[in-house]
Amino acid sequence: MMRDYGTVAATVAKSLSPDAGRDRRMQTVVDRLWEHLQDTGVSWVGFYLYVAEREEMVLGPRRDKPACSPISLHGACGRAFRDDAALIVRDVKELGENYIACDPKDRSEVVLPIHDAGGAPIGVLDLDSFDVGSFDETDVAGLQRVLAAAGLRCK
Repeated sequence: MMRDYGTVAATVAKSLSPDAGRDRRMQTVVDRLWEHLQDTGVSWVGFYLYVAEREEMVLGPRRDKPACSPISLHGACGRAFRDDAALIVRDVKELGENYIACDPKDRSEVVLPIHDAGGAPIGVLDLDSFDVGSFDETDVAGLQRVLAAAGLRCK
């Protein structure tokens, strides 16, 4: 499914002042992605942030339903974080025990790591879908563009 990430990125950039903090930037990304993509097969969008002391990730800004928190690093979000690379999951059932099912209706997802100013990964942006094969490399590129427009670092 084609998604208009260019419009999302432009809306994100217009919504943020240069002095906006990280939390505001993440919330703006989540809100704009949800507003523009909820009718394109996206069932959930949110951030998970790494907590080093506990070796887990906790839920950050998200839309539009509750999600699991904290989560371990064995799932898709943890894998994208540990590998410091975007991850496209065509069918979550293929992950077996390595899938953390927050919503049993979710069938695919895309996860991108985000970084601090020094380039170290601090968390991930996660989008889910009820449809198998909902995400591909065009989504990764589009989401990278949205994150950049928000001043959030990604690879």
